[in-house]
Amino acid sequence: MDVKVGDKAPDFTLFNQDREPVQLSTAIRKQPVVLAFFPAAFSRVCTKEVCTFRDSSHELNRLSASVLGISVDTFFSLKAWANDQKLNFPLLSDFNKEVIAKYGVWNDDLYGMKGVAKRAVFLVDQGGAVRYREVLEDASREPDYEKLQQAIANL
Repeated sequence: MDVKVGDKAPDFTLFNQDREPVQLSTAIRKQPVVLAFFPAAFSRVCTKEVCTFRDSSHELNRLSASVLGISVDTFFSLKAWANDQKLNFPLLSDFNKEVIAKYGVWNDDLYGMKGVAKRAVFLVDQGGAVRYREVLEDASREPDYEKLQQAIANL
């Protein structure tokens, strides 16, 4: 399934790096949420991406948005990576690959890794609608952070 701008974001509950359940529909009650899908913890481009989100947290907070990082890594790996990079937002484990399928960001083969997430960002507003979508076919590229911040500012 491909989730498009204007669609209702599929709800989900995943465990974060601290093994606590995080539900999208609960998170968006507080503020809009950026869902940042990434292929693999500890990889070069993914580390750069999550550190960019970490370092822009002041701006995201000013815009009243939060970030949820999502990959198929185990919560054990995500915990080590979050600690290593001093991340200030939750990383969610989609180990069973249900959410990447719901959002249409399933990567069949990334350097021999089958069924990891494509690099993608979705902005979900407080009503549950997708207001911004960027799905990258090339995992070596990062999202357009400026366009994402503009979409958040336009909410």
